[in-house]
Amino acid sequence: MALASLLKGADIDAALKACEAKDSFKHKDFFAKIGLATKSAADLKKAFEIIDQDKSGFIEEEELKLFLQNFKAGARALTDAETKAFLKAGDADGDGMIGVDEFSVMIKP
Repeated sequence: MALASLLKGADIDAALKACEAKDSFKHKDFFAKIGLATKSAADLKKAFEIIDQDKSGFIEEEELKLFLQNFKAGARALTDAETKAFLKAGDADGDGMIGVDEFSVMIKP
């Protein structure tokens, strides 16, 4: 995983373990645990580009559903409720997608 080059493996493992149970994913907690919240703007842009699997320039609902798998192969998919809450938290302009600027704002504590 390319995100592993930006983050510590132990932090990723701990964050994934904390949200193993369905409906336990909280994006702010996850970002803090993996250390993404303290990364530079350039690193956040790299992370965004990895999560934006279809390279559309936006993270859409389907990409959010598979968000955890960007950190470790075999990680669970987010539930529909988690995915919708995650999208709502990041989609500041209400277009149904998260852009790079919205992503950066969402990550910061």
